[in-house]
Amino acid sequence: MAKVIMVQGTTSNAGKSLIVAALCRIFKQDGRKAAPFKSQNMALNSYITADGAEMGRAQVMQAEAAGIQPDVRMNPVLLKPTSDCGSQVIVGGKVRGTMAARDYYPYKKQLIPDILTAYNSLAAEYDVIVIEGAGSPAEINLRENDIVNMGLAELVDAPVLLVGDVDRGGVFASLYGTVALLEPQEQQRIKGLVINKFRGDVDILRPGLDMMEQRLHIPFVGVVPYLHVDIDDEDSLSERLCAKRQAALLDIAVIRLPRISNFTDFAPLERIPGVSVRYVARPDELHRPDLIVLPGSKNTMDDLKWMRQNGLEAAVKQYAAASGPVFGICGGYQMMGLTLSDPQGVEAGGCMVGIGLLPVHTVFCADKTTAQVHGTIREVDGICSGLSGTAFDGYEIHMGETTYAEGAKPLLRIVRGDQTVLDGAQCGNCYGTYVHGIFDREAVGKALIAALMQHKGISTEDVQAFDTEAYKQQQYDLLADAVRNALDMDMIYRILNREV
Repeated sequence: MAKVIMVQGTTSNAGKSLIVAALCRIFKQDGRKAAPFKSQNMALNSYITADGAEMGRAQVMQAEAAGIQPDVRMNPVLLKPTSDCGSQVIVGGKVRGTMAARDYYPYKKQLIPDILTAYNSLAAEYDVIVIEGAGSPAEINLRENDIVNMGLAELVDAPVLLVGDVDRGGVFASLYGTVALLEPQEQQRIKGLVINKFRGDVDILRPGLDMMEQRLHIPFVGVVPYLHVDIDDEDSLSERLCAKRQAALLDIAVIRLPRISNFTDFAPLERIPGVSVRYVARPDELHRPDLIVLPGSKNTMDDLKWMRQNGLEAAVKQYAAASGPVFGICGGYQMMGLTLSDPQGVEAGGCMVGIGLLPVHTVFCADKTTAQVHGTIREVDGICSGLSGTAFDGYEIHMGETTYAEGAKPLLRIVRGDQTVLDGAQCGNCYGTYVHGIFDREAVGKALIAALMQHKGISTEDVQAFDTEAYKQQQYDLLADAVRNALDMDMIYRILNREV
């Protein structure tokens, strides 16, 4: 069986996901076969594995860092919020149902067999399992049915590293308070403390580190600097959604929907020199971009109502009427159609008129389409004609079926398993597809940017080829090198080997 180490945090967004990814990469560099594990993840960014199972993007990123294929066993329970108090519950990669928080809380202990089956199966195949907790173990109101922090650590007998975020301030109080709120046996599981996101001279922290070790009798195993690595983020806490992008040759505006999902779709475009990707939540932020993107959404109808109420829908329609290009993905594609119908109450129920940019109709249904796909972009009209004939890879995650109205022209020809089908639609300079990850392949992103630059009258000679995979591997190595230098890896290995 694999050796195990667990990373918990004093808060959400303390940096657990990146620390786990870094450790996975370090263990890989050191010749060990490592795998990530998170028993329960709550996120709107998800991924479809080769066998059609759905899992959180954070564990996909960590698997990439470990140099292994993403496997749904690495994230056996995924919660995708559908409202402020309810989530779609995905177990073993398949939808189990939608539950209100008050119903899921007592139910989740029934998922322990699924979690342990997934964990034990991974542990039988790998040398090291690096577990990520969720939120904070000091959420004492959730202790009774905990399946993701100390409850899981006890189930699999995992030693714990506790990570605090110094960038938020109060890191010593958060570390001390977290430990103080734990039961004595839980405190004993914490074998090392980590301060994350530090800017400055570590020696300035030294008196505080010494005092904390004296009071808690738990050693610090490192102070990790604030890292500027370009690695896919887990959810809407991502700093990239709030970042103020500097002026560039091309300006792409992504509508920041309240329940935006899979915004990792646009990371490849952000990495192309000369391209700015902004996330826009109000009409006055829109300005006059070179492309508007409507991203995926976990609740398409409610997010369209939000756009309608705050004026963004009108702004997008005005932009499109002036021949501005608009690209919709998944929920964004559905919004761009003529109508949305939800007879089974999958989302909000009822029917509503769409934005009307594409001649399609969408009906939501209980069955969820989850599949990896590949294919070719068909002949494209308008500004984005340069995409014609480009091959792509991606994946589908949607609960709607979209049909064509008169005059519709499909955008893609996709291969889904042993089926070849048409997907998406185009009309003038408006385009939509169900395929997430459509821009991941270098040729697609390059063709899109070249088409936009050509329309703007900018030379396309400077559009650089971008090897996404090589770039990712470089970023994982940079992450691992920085964390290896910051942590006492000898101590980490002692913890892993149960020597402390």
